[in-house]
Amino acid sequence: MGELQVFFAEYGALLAAETWNTVLMTLIPTVVAYLVGIPLGVLLFISAPGGLRPNRVLNAVLGWIINIGRSIPFVILIVVLIPATRLVMGTTLGVPGAIFPLIIAAVPFVARMVEQSLAEVDAGLVEAAQSFGANIWQVVVKVYLKESVPSLVRGAAITLITLLGYSAIAGMVGAGGLGDVAVRYGYMRYEVEVMVAALLICIVLVQIMQSIMNVVARRVDKRSR
Repeated sequence: MGELQVFFAEYGALLAAETWNTVLMTLIPTVVAYLVGIPLGVLLFISAPGGLRPNRVLNAVLGWIINIGRSIPFVILIVVLIPATRLVMGTTLGVPGAIFPLIIAAVPFVARMVEQSLAEVDAGLVEAAQSFGANIWQVVVKVYLKESVPSLVRGAAITLITLLGYSAIAGMVGAGGLGDVAVRYGYMRYEVEVMVAALLICIVLVQIMQSIMNVVARRVDKRSR
């Protein structure tokens, strides 16, 4: 017990601050990625062959861009984006320096998950809406997006947890967060207990995020009522 008190007295403030930085690096890019990724995913879905507004060229271009974005490992992406990050955020260090590359990494991922969520919507509901005279955007908003909310929420849980892992990588190149703590103290200074503490906090954060999103998904899923 005494050892724990000494540990928290020495590292408690550091772990608390970097946990908050990790949460910021996870939540902010996720929100922005969904604001951008949902329209992209919708556009990708409706422009596909058999979609509401097929457009082979647009669909192919969007698909290629999204696939390229998803194929670049984050550790490479964050280095490649250093000039753009400095231009957009004014710095490449700390939480602000990590947010931009995290958003860029998350947007293609979200767009594909949105596309998949929309594809799961019952085609009968779409046909019913069209038979009542709904236009393309009414079908998208009132049928596709509305019916896919539970799936989108579950996808958001995956995005949050993925970005939590990416934030640890960002921490290794000066972004801070729990990844930075684990490397600086656990690896460079051989203070294994600090690395273990950072790991345990990450596990707890993942469990909290997943549990919250599961509850939200059940609340918005009409089939579970």
